[in-house]
Amino acid sequence: MTMPSVWATGNLTSRTQRTGRYLPASMDHPAKMLPTIASKVIATYTQPGDLVLDPMCGIGTTLVEAVHLGREAVGVEYEARWANLAVANLLHAHRQGATGTSRVIVGDSRRIRVLLGDRAGRVALVLTSPPYGSSTHGHVRSTRDSGEPGIKKSNHRYSQNPGNLAHRDLVTLMEGFGEILTGCRHLLRPGGIVAITIRPIRIRGELIDLPGQVLDVAEHAGLVLIDRIAALLCGVRGDRIVSRASFFQLQEARRAQARGVPVHAIAHEDLLVFTTPAGDAATDGDVR
Repeated sequence: MTMPSVWATGNLTSRTQRTGRYLPASMDHPAKMLPTIASKVIATYTQPGDLVLDPMCGIGTTLVEAVHLGREAVGVEYEARWANLAVANLLHAHRQGATGTSRVIVGDSRRIRVLLGDRAGRVALVLTSPPYGSSTHGHVRSTRDSGEPGIKKSNHRYSQNPGNLAHRDLVTLMEGFGEILTGCRHLLRPGGIVAITIRPIRIRGELIDLPGQVLDVAEHAGLVLIDRIAALLCGVRGDRIVSRASFFQLQEARRAQARGVPVHAIAHEDLLVFTTPAGDAATDGDVR
């Protein structure tokens, strides 16, 4: 049985954590992993020189934090736009003195054993997060900001490509994520780690337990849960919580509370940490 713990990873806003360390265009991605979460996972579960993989790497947060910590980093990204930005962020990291090596591949991670067959049995850590559907809250501008009536959203879509898992229904998305985890398991070294950040979401007001679904999918892929951590998205100031919730999260919570429904804005990511079973032979055999 795992004992849950809490990591104070949200004391600085996402924008503050990225300023200077990432290119400004990085803020355009709709669902970025917090750099402090990535760096703490990497520092906790790997050693310098280890290979870190993100099969859905987006703008490269996992990879950037890995090379800053002297790890080898490899990422796969379905969308060329984000893959190119990941490469640019890695070049920026190396200009800042990062010593780890890095590689980004544009491709479908459901075929990750083919894409990274040369790394089979070498990966120390897989660190990733699945998409949250075809769009997220993104960035919001109110009438006060834009001078135009109504709320304007931007940077809330991963892509327009229907082949992207983000555009599939939740069942198909989880099936595809299971394929990715199964492929990653075959790339892990013995005792390797898979860490997944995920939070619940609301669909038409209904709370969906995505962490629970990811846990089921990972266990079906043959992984064994060893840690479950609450990685805070909120700040902590003494005994006070500083919310980092988006405009729409706060709006939905307030509307629900006005109806008498005790809804609160989400203030943490579930960090699910898995390993391979003892004596696992998943890395044996040919790459398919």
